Amino acid sequence: MTSSLRDLKVYTTYPHSCSYLEGQEATTLFIDPRQEVDQHLYSSLSTLGFRRSGNHVYRPHCSHCNACVPARIPVADFHPNRSQRRAIRRNRDLGVERTRDIRDDEAYLLYQRYIEQRHADGDMYPPDREQYESFLNNAWDCTRYYRFYDHQRLAAVAVVDVMLDGLSAIYTFFDPDHEHRGLGSYAILWQIEQAREMGLQYLYLGYWIRDCRKMAYKAAFRPLQLYLNNRWTTTAGDA
Repeated sequence: MTSSLRDLKVYTTYPHSCSYLEGQEATTLFIDPRQEVDQHLYSSLSTLGFRRSGNHVYRPHCSHCNACVPARIPVADFHPNRSQRRAIRRNRDLGVERTRDIRDDEAYLLYQRYIEQRHADGDMYPPDREQYESFLNNAWDCTRYYRFYDHQRLAAVAVVDVMLDGLSAIYTFFDPDHEHRGLGSYAILWQIEQAREMGLQYLYLGYWIRDCRKMAYKAAFRPLQLYLNNRWTTTAGDA
């Protein structure tokens, strides 16, 4: 580790209800919020399985569970499967626009509908403007916002961080009425191509959990690398 990593102060939360596995308690390790995290430090932390949410850089630190596994796609080795190629074809007509932020009503109202219709059982329900601002609009210097348009109608938004070795897919939300397009998968496929064009090695997907239905889509992207026993390992079969 570099000296900057060794000198970091970290804290843990009290055990709290797990957002992903029913009946489980979770503990989170997070970097001191007062710590200045630049792109170099952020990249180093990501290679160790850390993730960003708003201004917090964290990773799970549960004493009796290791179900949350950091996952990333080595973009040079990725080849879409048949279903993913169909998703690319279905969404070729979308226009993409990069914007400075997503503070406007158009973006928030899409987020609101997405949470209400897709994640009413999650910890972000009910949607709240303040929480939305804190989570997604608290941009770092490396954060980019991409809007996907079906003609003049906003269909999806992807929030992406640019690191030294890859892109980090922070969050994507999309129009629930466009379910036939497979916009969640398409946003990942689009980010893979963005990483390739930028000469970056990886697309970081956050955490994959084997027994969590909401995380199952990540295992469809092959090859997939998982951070297990303090090293990145390429999965061969089912993740």
